[in-house]
Amino acid sequence: MPQKLPGADVSHKPRIAVFALGGTIAMTRGETGAIAPSLSGAALVAAVPGLTDVADIAVHSPLQKPGASLTISDILAVASEVRSALANGANGAIVVQGTDTIEETAFLLDCVLETSAPVVVTGAMRGPEAAGADGPANLLASAIVAASGARNTGVLVVLGDTAHAARHVRKGHTARPDAFTSAPFGPLGYVFEGQFRQSLHRSVGQTLYLDTDTPIPPVALLQIGLGDDGRMLRHLPEMGFEGAVIAAMGAGHVPQPIVEELGILADTIPVVLSSRVATGPVFENTYGFPGSEIDLLKRNLVPGGSLGPLKARLLLQLGLAAGHNQNTDIQKLFVSWGNA
Repeated sequence: MPQKLPGADVSHKPRIAVFALGGTIAMTRGETGAIAPSLSGAALVAAVPGLTDVADIAVHSPLQKPGASLTISDILAVASEVRSALANGANGAIVVQGTDTIEETAFLLDCVLETSAPVVVTGAMRGPEAAGADGPANLLASAIVAASGARNTGVLVVLGDTAHAARHVRKGHTARPDAFTSAPFGPLGYVFEGQFRQSLHRSVGQTLYLDTDTPIPPVALLQIGLGDDGRMLRHLPEMGFEGAVIAAMGAGHVPQPIVEELGILADTIPVVLSSRVATGPVFENTYGFPGSEIDLLKRNLVPGGSLGPLKARLLLQLGLAAGHNQNTDIQKLFVSWGNA
């Protein structure tokens, strides 16, 4: 059952559902001095000054995991709980988790949630016992965004008073509190003086409808490096992979020696062409040498657009789970989400 934060007044404040999943924001030191998840959602929100002035908070603590240990099934279950909370009168929702996987979980939620209400994912780069802990400020900013009345924002990631669209956000540093970026597109908005100020609007991708117990097909993610000979490619189907994402060089290029193997693989399972470069789309019509994007797309690979390999892998998994087994359906899905 959700826990109500003391002091909440339901007569006029927006109602916000908070789902705490663990992560650095909830980690305290153990006997060895290393930090691990320990704080409940109620403990997290109770430590945020001014939170009850922003909204009536209902706290749920479904999980207590580091971000790296969250699963797709975990997030589908959280999505179901978010839907239920919004259907029962919540004006917005906040998912609190570890930052290691925020760019992936937020995108996953964006793909499966169809709601005009704001859904925010947040966390912290510093634990609550660290000097300059950023968790309370991130929770407060997230509540301001979730309670703002903004509509059709899609799922947002809010850290450092900055709101990023889930489709574009990525973690750009392992340690700094301003680790998250949505370059080259820019943030969707900011929190100033206790208000959310939206500066950009996002396009809407195709919603995928999955049950919480839907089996998620395994999809391989392979990054291509200098001199790569592609020896793993031929073994992916026999290893049980039902799809693959290739994090290629540059605008979507691979060494010539692996081209034939990639073509054979793409005739066997869906293969999405992405890029290992942090920003920018995969090209489709510029380079024409063997191993170029034109060559690979002629061999039945699907262009991944601007998503990047991590999100491309998730989208392919979700698409396959939803029954999009034909390349034409997968291409439409990637056009929907992969074009900014």
